[in-house]
Amino acid sequence: MTEKPVSSTRFLIRAAWAIMLVVSMLPNALLHELAGGAPAWLGWGKIGLLATLTVTALFWQTLRPLRNFILLLLAIFVIEMLVGMLTGSALWQGWFGGADAPFTSSMLGIQLGRLIVSLLIIGVLLLLGYRRADFFLVRGQLDAPIEPVRWLGFPKPEPWTKFGGQFALYISLGTLLFLILGGRPSPAALLGALPVLPAVLLFAAMNAFNEEMTSRASLLAGLEHVIGPQQALWLTAVFFGLGHYFGVPYGVIGVVMASFLGWVMGKAMLETRGFFWAWLIHFLQDVLIFSFMAIGSITPGG
Repeated sequence: MTEKPVSSTRFLIRAAWAIMLVVSMLPNALLHELAGGAPAWLGWGKIGLLATLTVTALFWQTLRPLRNFILLLLAIFVIEMLVGMLTGSALWQGWFGGADAPFTSSMLGIQLGRLIVSLLIIGVLLLLGYRRADFFLVRGQLDAPIEPVRWLGFPKPEPWTKFGGQFALYISLGTLLFLILGGRPSPAALLGALPVLPAVLLFAAMNAFNEEMTSRASLLAGLEHVIGPQQALWLTAVFFGLGHYFGVPYGVIGVVMASFLGWVMGKAMLETRGFFWAWLIHFLQDVLIFSFMAIGSITPGG
């Protein structure tokens, strides 16, 4: 296999980062803070840019290795927009209600819409010639060794069964503390969430799967062998983080926290070559967040 010239690799890295930042939630966040909101055409503008780059990659040999990455981003944006039209329709709203509907019905509608997006993205990946293992939709090697992370207290290649379990516990305790301090729910409110716990578990499982597939696994598959696993890991982590600007927690803090979490979950995918640890860590965080959302203690978007 012939290695790409260093200059070509540098170009691809810079181009991938530039494309990601332009089509991420970064412009939306900046316009929200500086101008009070993003224009209605911004989403279409991102789709237009990605479509133009897709065509350009057919003819520009230097950009061609990023073709699948660009195509996957384009597919994600188009599918999300089309599914958004479906979930915003009167029929869908009649089934599940809107933002004012009870938590269980409104969240079910949201997660079913996101599941449709995920399934269609999987279809796109298969059409592009990827196997399930290529986009990490397999369990993977659960006890694969981690690449040492000294600043996280793991200077040796410990198995993921140790690192993943400990990290999931520590990050969940940190998330719980943040939610308690931010939401300040009463003991009675916490007890009141118990009846909806089965629904919370279902929605957390669905959301973790949907976000890991659309924001991480699919993009890692399109980038890993083009710009290298480390660049792909950091790029997808930042993309995931920026996508949570309007989430819980809101703003820059949310971006930093989600980017760090995204880095760990992407590391899990790359090192175990599977979905399990990334999904489990994500699932546990969503269980906590959705529990607090169910009792009305916190809301997305600040």
